[in-house]
Amino acid sequence: MSKIKIITDSTCDLSRDLIDKHNIEILPVLINFGEESYLDGVEINLTEMLTRIEVENCLPTTAQVTPNRFMENYKKYLDEGYKIISIHLSSKMSGTYQSACIAKQMLESEDIIVIDSHNVTLGLGMIVLKACNLVKEGKSFEEIEKEILEYKKHVKSTIAFESLDNLVRGGRLSKGKAMFVNALGIKLLLNIQDGEMNVLGKVRGSKKIIKEMILTLKEVERKSGEPIILVEFENEEVYQGLKIQLDEFDIEHLRQTVGCAVGIHSGSKVCALFYVENY
Repeated sequence: MSKIKIITDSTCDLSRDLIDKHNIEILPVLINFGEESYLDGVEINLTEMLTRIEVENCLPTTAQVTPNRFMENYKKYLDEGYKIISIHLSSKMSGTYQSACIAKQMLESEDIIVIDSHNVTLGLGMIVLKACNLVKEGKSFEEIEKEILEYKKHVKSTIAFESLDNLVRGGRLSKGKAMFVNALGIKLLLNIQDGEMNVLGKVRGSKKIIKEMILTLKEVERKSGEPIILVEFENEEVYQGLKIQLDEFDIEHLRQTVGCAVGIHSGSKVCALFYVENY
């Protein structure tokens, strides 16, 4: 049986417990404050980043993982006899996937599979966890690729933002899509569709957000045995409301939060559900 290593980037937002449990290799993206760069989750954490944003009144930028960093990482595992499945955030949101493809081409190895998740944060994280579980089930290199390429099509999300300013400033959402947000407390529900942020509808107030997110979830026939992940970042009110609803319907979920790279674009008070539709 081949040794298979699952590699991803830090925008997967998986907790350290899950990373260690599944022995996932994480390549951090860069967080840039002017000329100073830090590895996401390694040289800077979310709390440190938010403190610096507040003190310096500036929004940092992110930079993709470079081909050279991928090459070094891939070569290390290839030399140890591994085959590699490398899964990354949507190519429509970052150049990280392209960097991984360049590294594979430069190494001229057939023992590397690079997959565009068409997702980010815990949508990417769910795909990575699925790949890890397939490795543990003893699936072959080719079988895992085939299953992940199908699985990723069915990862769904509902995301509520307190503010869309950072998404617009960071280029993750167009000004046109954000035009409905105003000073009257109207928020947007979004999802990730075909690798891009997509507006689902307008919502006013936390109670309505909770109701709409649960309604969207219940309208989907979910795949048995797949997790529901609830992502929360400084939005305890909505989280608790969602948790009560999920518990009421006996829907088990994992609670996770965002890392630095995603936190830059989401801003605070974001909440999201990620799940898998039946197929």
